[in-house]
Amino acid sequence: MKAFLLSIAGTALLVIALVGVWGFDNKVSSKSSHASATKNQSKPTKKKRSRTKYVVVDTGQAKCYDDRRQIKCPSEGEAFYGQDAQYQRNKPSYKVKRGMVKDRNTGLMWQRKHNSQRLSYYDAKRSCENLDLGGYSDWRLPSVKETYSIADFRGAAGSRFYIDSKYFDMKYPTDLDLGREPTHRVEMMGQTWTSTIYVGDLWGRGQEAAFFFNFFDGRIKSAQTSNRFELFYRCVRGKEYGINKFKDQRNGTVKDKATGLTWQKTDDGKKRDWQGALSYCERLKLGGYNDWRLPNVKELQSIVDYRKDDPAIDTSIFRQRDRNAWFWSSTTLGDRVSQATYVCFGKCVSTEGVDTHGAGAQRSDPKSGDPDDFPPMGGQRDEVRINNCARCVRRK
Repeated sequence: MKAFLLSIAGTALLVIALVGVWGFDNKVSSKSSHASATKNQSKPTKKKRSRTKYVVVDTGQAKCYDDRRQIKCPSEGEAFYGQDAQYQRNKPSYKVKRGMVKDRNTGLMWQRKHNSQRLSYYDAKRSCENLDLGGYSDWRLPSVKETYSIADFRGAAGSRFYIDSKYFDMKYPTDLDLGREPTHRVEMMGQTWTSTIYVGDLWGRGQEAAFFFNFFDGRIKSAQTSNRFELFYRCVRGKEYGINKFKDQRNGTVKDKATGLTWQKTDDGKKRDWQGALSYCERLKLGGYNDWRLPNVKELQSIVDYRKDDPAIDTSIFRQRDRNAWFWSSTTLGDRVSQATYVCFGKCVSTEGVDTHGAGAQRSDPKSGDPDDFPPMGGQRDEVRINNCARCVRRK
């Protein structure tokens, strides 16, 4: 019996000892963890700030067209396959608050109000810099790439603006004197200044000029910055948008790490009508890839280098066989569906060869036909080419 009691006592002492050890260990561990957590809270780990990506916002175009009219979107292998509406990504997304519009894609914050009083370039620039809106005073006149990011290619001159009026205010001018522009209508006068100065010689007059986007007819052009030209303006704030980060892949392609797009490094130098350009890119095999396509107009404009004009592209990265060439996009012009948009990487000239709109401008051409059958376009007598170049793109 005595031996039995001694055995129980010994076991109890052992249990107490073990519990004590475990309890001490747990207490130390808990204290250590708390100290570690406190240390981490007082000195948080610094994360590297990632550079804002250059998100190319979709054009919004959701319908398909042939060279005359709207059609059912074609299947792969059919004529006119590969156009804008068949490749949609980064759909526009906005949030309105206190007279401002936040672009969820680009991170830019826009003035919602339409500034109905047209101003000269430098007056518009000063107006933005002096703007106090929503508690912010760091407003500025946007660059051409920033302005183009809110372009909406569901637009059609005279019936729908080339900007989403659900989020952005826009109105036709009511007191505009068209005496100097007899070929224009009020429905065409939505020219809106950007801060981007043209580095070339517009009209060969040696005068400073800046790019504008026309939210009424969907085109990028240029105008002199002198007080003679008064245009609309819309202010923006936020980190600079539109900076490329190109890398030569050494396989005939160029990757833009900022946009995520991969480009054909060298165009083939051949001129094609719009259907031919669509087909060429869809059939292209390059760099081990066969998923090439003709870029939409906002993707194509994303590689314009506005620091250059002959041509307006980084020739240390890309090769352009004809420096005067214009390049097709897959985007149809909404109010004239027999036309598609193109970007002038070469100088954007008239039929007389005068640089009327600047390299880096965006205009439109008939999708098919003989150029000799068409008169010059618009008051500046834009040259009609129809057969333009193509630089293909892929995203993966």
